Amino acid sequence: MSFSYLGETKELNDETRKGAASGAFVQLPDGVTHYELGGPEDGQPVVLVHGFSTPYFIFDPTFEFLTGSGFRVLRYDLFGRGWSDRPKLPYDIHLFVKQLADLLDALNVEKPIALAGLSMGGPISTAFIDKYPERVDRHILIDPAGARPIGLTRLLTASLIPGAGELIVGLFGSENMVKNAAADFFDPVLIKHFQANYRIQMQFSGFKRAILSTMRNGMLASFYDYYQRVGRLKKRTLLFWGRNDNTVPFEHSRDILAAIPHTEFHIIENCGHIPHYEKPQVVNPILLEFLRK
Repeated sequence: MSFSYLGETKELNDETRKGAASGAFVQLPDGVTHYELGGPEDGQPVVLVHGFSTPYFIFDPTFEFLTGSGFRVLRYDLFGRGWSDRPKLPYDIHLFVKQLADLLDALNVEKPIALAGLSMGGPISTAFIDKYPERVDRHILIDPAGARPIGLTRLLTASLIPGAGELIVGLFGSENMVKNAAADFFDPVLIKHFQANYRIQMQFSGFKRAILSTMRNGMLASFYDYYQRVGRLKKRTLLFWGRNDNTVPFEHSRDILAAIPHTEFHIIENCGHIPHYEKPQVVNPILLEFLRK
């Protein structure tokens, strides 16, 4: 039984996708994926995986910087987000790992990549390395989720209940999601611009269904066993964490460091959940040095 969500007034199709500000589209086995591939074709490949609900625009500063620095950079919208399809499938770790593998295959990315995961992109990138270790040369984690389960408010906990969740998200989801996304910031200066970009995806049918399915299929749970297994591979790893992160608390960094003890760790002061976006002038030079070593 389908549920009609307030505000989801459009369908994603060839016509509506003309409104995308950047990027291209590719048909994968599970649906159309929106992506952007830039930088010199012979550059070292870097792949950027975003988090729970904010699509690939969250990597605007990183993408511009790395392509300008000579890297071949791929960013894309996870299924259910941005301009990518909202397939009627379980939004679990297996779907997101498969989407990334299918995308790399479709774009003929054969060289080992540097793989970056932000927030929920942390478990996705880690699970990808666990399954395809030969495809990844080095790993970048930005305030990653999955070291411990993410604490949910009572409203979000109630939304996990079938039926009740559809009603709660349908009635109260839109503005709460926009406000919660804004909580990722330490400095409010960028919030209005961020929220305007965030809202675009919410008009397309299937967005809230995908968000609910993501929560119900364990994507905010612990993926510590994945981090431990990947830690044993000894791949070069870089970890950023905003000291003032209210989304994935800074104390979770201890678990990541325990699982991957050889990690190069950088704390970003006076910064929230998205240091690469909020403090690119601090993060980008560190990232560049790591990638060029």
